[in-house]
Amino acid sequence: MFCNKTKEFLSRNNISYAERNVAEDESALEELKQMGHMTTPVIVIDGTQIVGFNEAELIKQLGL
Repeated sequence: MFCNKTKEFLSRNNISYAERNVAEDESALEELKQMGHMTTPVIVIDGTQIVGFNEAELIKQLGL
C-alpha cells in the first residue's frame, strides 16, 4: 500500500525513480537488509533514507 502511494507521489511530481522489488529480486532484499531495514518502501535520495511513505520528508528532500 505505501509502496503504491510512494510511486504515485513520485509520478505525480514527475520524479524518475528506480524500483527494486524485494519480493522478486534477492539482491534488492540483501541491500535492504544491509541498510538495516526489513520493511518497504525505503527511498534513498542522495544518501538520505526515508522509510515508509513520508510525503513531507519527500517534499523536503526533493526540494518540491
